[in-house]
Amino acid sequence: MHLQRFLAVSLLGAAFGAFPAHADRDAVQLFSDIHIAQDATVHDAVCFFCSVHSEGEVRGDVVVFFGNIHLAGRADHDVVNFFGKVTAEDNTQIGNDLVSMFGVIRLGENVSVGKDMVAMFGMARAPASVTVGGDRVAMPGAVLFIPFIVVGLIVVLIVSAVRSQRRRHILGGPGHPPWL
Repeated sequence: MHLQRFLAVSLLGAAFGAFPAHADRDAVQLFSDIHIAQDATVHDAVCFFCSVHSEGEVRGDVVVFFGNIHLAGRADHDVVNFFGKVTAEDNTQIGNDLVSMFGVIRLGENVSVGKDMVAMFGMARAPASVTVGGDRVAMPGAVLFIPFIVVGLIVVLIVSAVRSQRRRHILGGPGHPPWL
């Protein structure tokens, strides 16, 4: 009964949360994409379960969870994406850091990143003409799964050894006790 009430309240909250929320010159969305026109300017663009498509200027940060970022203009501060793709067209400028967690970064020609470019557990594709003011850090997703694969192989070996020992004990062990 409590679980049904919890699910009903959660669904109502998600339904009402789907309406756009706006702060002063900020674009904040849930389940609805943000489009910034070429002549438009916003301060921050934050998106949950949706994407940001910017041809204009973002004077603050661009943050997306479970969606994609497409930049064809300018972002003055950080560009951060979790579980999605970041695409920057030719001659795009990113003022500070470019961070992608569990996603892909694809940069066009002559893209400028002011500070660091970080691709954790994903991929980064950038031509030689890309300028990064700080460090370039890329850690592929396979690095995350290698410990799980090793632990899984150890578990399989232990289970196999235990089963083999039991079979030998059952098939080759001493005979059954005499019936009394």
